[in-house]
Amino acid sequence: MPKSKTPERRWIPPAKNALQLKITLRYVSPPIWRRVVVPDNFTLGDLHGVIQVAMGWYNCHLHAFRVDGVEYTGTMPDEGFGPPAEHEDEVLLSQIVQRKGQRFTYEYDFGDTWLHEILVEKIQPAAGPHPEPVCLAGRRACPPEDCGGPPGYAQVLHVLRSATRRDEREFREWVGDYDPERFDAAYVNQCLGGGK
Repeated sequence: MPKSKTPERRWIPPAKNALQLKITLRYVSPPIWRRVVVPDNFTLGDLHGVIQVAMGWYNCHLHAFRVDGVEYTGTMPDEGFGPPAEHEDEVLLSQIVQRKGQRFTYEYDFGDTWLHEILVEKIQPAAGPHPEPVCLAGRRACPPEDCGGPPGYAQVLHVLRSATRRDEREFREWVGDYDPERFDAAYVNQCLGGGK
């Protein structure tokens, strides 16, 4: 069976609204979150890029959005295999975001299962037809890639507090200079400034 193709980029209408979203990584403590503002003429694929930059992920794993029971992804499965999904580049945020308080999810890395809850905090008129995304605030660094999901991240935090056994010291070397408290909104915005 032929594979589904990535849709061609189509004309994007001017933004009507700016959406303030709070993105919170689920099942980790202390909380890790980001507050971003994106135009409603962004696709879910564009939002994926913003989340990757804002959270600090490396965009090296599969991902999916789930909105009102519909899954959206950037890679389409072969017909007849895997769950039915829509392509994230074919839907604008204006088509799925209906109200303040709405929630939907974003999963990154199906092996580690990093679930992000996305909360629509505000909907306000856009400053222009094609405004750039911006990160307003955030808390803590995202976990290291491939650390084993929330249980692995808990182990990372434990090892950073007290690496006593030899295997823990080796694990700490793998983690490197990771600082779980570090978050730099100015750096995130510098990276987001490159456009969509």
